[in-house]
Amino acid sequence: MNLVEAIYKATAEFPSEERFGLSSQIRRAAVSIPSNIAEGHGRKSTASFINFLSIAFGSLMEVETQIQISARLNFLSGDKATSLLSQTDEIGKMISGLKKSLAEKQ
Repeated sequence: MNLVEAIYKATAEFPSEERFGLSSQIRRAAVSIPSNIAEGHGRKSTASFINFLSIAFGSLMEVETQIQISARLNFLSGDKATSLLSQTDEIGKMISGLKKSLAEKQ
């Protein structure tokens, strides 16, 4: 959820012509991460939860790529991109750890 907030704040500073482009894309991908985690948890099936964690991880990879694109286009400063990528790295580790833990219980 913190990453979603940070992405929304960062993209608010993107050029206005990006409102329906990269800004929209990165926001949707960021929102997809916690949404898929919540949906998977709500399914009450370990296998289903693991599947939704995989989908969330895929969305996380989209966000990382879009942060890098945004930095290359100078929509984000290097410091802001580094901060956001640090968050995505930490979230990736958490998702991977949770998937591994759940897989061991199956």
